[in-house]
Amino acid sequence: MRLAPSLLALAFAPALALAGSALDGTWKLRIGSMKATGRPDSRLVVDGTYSCSSCVPALENVPTDGAFHAVSGHAYYDEIRIRVLGPNVLEVTTQRGGHPVSLTTYTVAADGRTLTGRFTDSTGTMPATGSFIERRVGRAVAGAHPASGQWLLHGLKDMNEAARLFTYAMTADGFSMKSNGQSYDAKFDGRKYPVIGDPGGTQVVLRRIDDHTVHETDYRQDMVVDEVRLSASGDTLRMTDHNIAHRQTTVMVLDRQP
Repeated sequence: MRLAPSLLALAFAPALALAGSALDGTWKLRIGSMKATGRPDSRLVVDGTYSCSSCVPALENVPTDGAFHAVSGHAYYDEIRIRVLGPNVLEVTTQRGGHPVSLTTYTVAADGRTLTGRFTDSTGTMPATGSFIERRVGRAVAGAHPASGQWLLHGLKDMNEAARLFTYAMTADGFSMKSNGQSYDAKFDGRKYPVIGDPGGTQVVLRRIDDHTVHETDYRQDMVVDEVRLSASGDTLRMTDHNIAHRQTTVMVLDRQP
């Protein structure tokens, strides 16, 4: 997630509206609506090191010594810190240029089958905070910290307004988005347009399907990373995000705000 970068990896909003566009307005993510399918998150904490094979690019053998360590190739961060806070609690912190990017604390339930993640994402104007649930896929890793293994997002527990609110609008020839200090204003001309305020340097290409459906392609580091479909019906907006880089699909529902 830019859940997480992630997660949160993940949504966007306006300009002058085209009369009749069902997408126009401010929308709030519905807690409990998010579900993911596809490739699980994969982490391994063992012998004093942390690895994440599902990260893009993968992280390998980062010391869990509580110090920041330099990493390369990641759009949003250049250092990561791993701390084991307890027998079932793991903390992952990232920063870029010495400035905070994300903080995620993973707590594994006593049965080892579910995990609660609490996050703070600092890539917007205001910190976006919340928590999510992941379910274990497959067996636990013998001899490793319980947070190790493969986990798939099962839903959100809570999020603040900074993480949940998005505003969209359609014009005669384009589409725009605003959310927590990040925005774009893109034409339906097949060209790439920057997401202003996004430290990861995301660019978008917009395609109008009809007056209630838009297709968005996200580029980062010159690669396609996401294919997003926004479809509105009445006071409900359905967002489907195909995360190409992570090989995972996330579906969520947003509700129109007064």
